[in-house]
This record gives sequence, C-alpha cells and structure tokens, in this order.
Amino acid sequence: MSSTESTAMDGAAETGTVDAPAAAPRADPVVCELDDLSRVYFGKSGQPVLALNGISTSVRQGEVLAVIGPSGCGKSTLLRVLAGLDRDYEGAVRWHDRGVAGRESRRLASATVFQADSLFPWRTVGGNVELPLKPLGCDAAERRERSDKYLTMTGLHDFRDAYPHELSGGMKQRAALARALAAEPLLLLLDEPFAALDAQSRLIMQQELLTLFAQTSTTVLYVTHDIEEAVTLADRVLVMTARPGRIRHVQDIDIPRDAPVMSIRATAEFRRLTEDLWSILAAEVGETLTGQTR
Repeated sequence: MSSTESTAMDGAAETGTVDAPAAAPRADPVVCELDDLSRVYFGKSGQPVLALNGISTSVRQGEVLAVIGPSGCGKSTLLRVLAGLDRDYEGAVRWHDRGVAGRESRRLASATVFQADSLFPWRTVGGNVELPLKPLGCDAAERRERSDKYLTMTGLHDFRDAYPHELSGGMKQRAALARALAAEPLLLLLDEPFAALDAQSRLIMQQELLTLFAQTSTTVLYVTHDIEEAVTLADRVLVMTARPGRIRHVQDIDIPRDAPVMSIRATAEFRRLTEDLWSILAAEVGETLTGQTR
C-alpha cells in the first residue's frame, strides 16, 4: 500500500470514531445521537463563524435520513463530524452499539461517499472496493468475497479489473458506493454523491439506491440539495436553517418504495410532500417561488 493510500486509509479506519460517553440503553434502535452539537470556524480575519448551532437529533437503525437546507447551512459540516473528519466541535456525538464496529466484526462505524471522484486511479475497481477491508483485518479471501458481493449489487462485477478512467461518472460513483458498502458500516454517509451526474443518470442511481437499501437494510444519512431526491429516497427529511445551521423541521416520509422511481414521483403524496418541503425551505432562505419575502 502506498503512503498516499496509507494516509487515506488511516482516516477511513477512524471514520465515525467520534469519542463520546456511552449512552444508556433505550428501547428504540438508534445508531447514533447528536446532542446540542455546535461548530465554530474562524475566518481569515480571525472572526468566529458559527456553522452549526445546537443540533440535537438521532439516526435510527435501518432508516434513510436525508438532510436538506440552504447552501452554507452546515450540511456537509454535520456529515464530516459524523465521519470523524472534524472533531473540533461542542456537544456530543453518541454511538449506540458501537462495540459491533472494528476489527473483530470487520465493520467500520461509518463510511462516506463524497460528491467528488474519490477512487484511486492506479487501482482497479476491485482493488478500490477492497481497500478499506485490509485495515479491518479481512484476509484476502474475505476481501474478495465482499468485493464480489457489492460489485454484483452495484452492477459492476464485470468491471472488476477495469480502471477508474475506463468508467463513466455514474459507474465511478457506483464503485465508490460499493467500496463504502463493503466496509458494512453502522452508518453510511452520502454527501450529494450524484450532484455531478445528468438528470437521467441521477434517476437511474436513485432507483439503484432504493434497491440497495432494500437489500442491505443499511442505515443512511444522505445530504442533498435536491428536495425531490430526498422525498424519493428518505424515510425522514431533516430541514436545516440558514447559517448558523439549526434544525428547522423534520418530516416523516411514508411512501411505498416497491415501485419504480418515476411511479413514486407521480403520486399525489409525493407532490404534496415535495411542495410542503419547498415551502419550508423557501421561507427559510427568505423568499418563496412566488416572490414573497420573509
């Protein structure tokens, strides 16, 4: 493994390892819990910028929680905290059943798929997918078994020996998703992974995600600017305020997802939920689509 990969995987191995006291047992299955989470940055002038302010919420086992909000509201900051990439925060991040993650269980606490292409160009698709598994203690046979499993799930098994430059944008993101799923994380973090794709490719990827979520029962936190995407994929949608980011609204989404994406989007309930969330978000940024001001 190269020094670049070693540095990257040191971070990946720590992903989600946010130190916090263990929480008391609770009846409802919760993967992680945020308690009064705040994050302050300091700009070039030295003035403090409050990015997150008093975020308290939880992510339930097996659910897809989407996070939407105005640009700059701290969505990606929240994700970075959960990924263990940003530890300079106030408040607490508590992981429940954290003991099931690590080398003994061959699982990460969390794994992240970012918007930008994150594949190592000198490794094959299979090599990229297997990359986080060696630090988890998986031997060669288990690495091969897991990579085959998730490459098949993401439709890339026939491209196992291909290199990233031979893949389309959508295929690269599927490979990144396969790599994250192969770590079998307690929490899968998705940071606008399809933002760079065209509209048709986004719909295809949304359909594939619905299938993957059903097959794996993975717990997911999904950051997106796309309200329709959030309603299509999520069990709950968390709406954040403009900076400093706080929770403005949490919307339960109760839409059957055993139909094609376009059929889901054609339902009256989908349209109602999308319009409701648009109204909340438009009011938050200061104007509605009809030009009314806050």
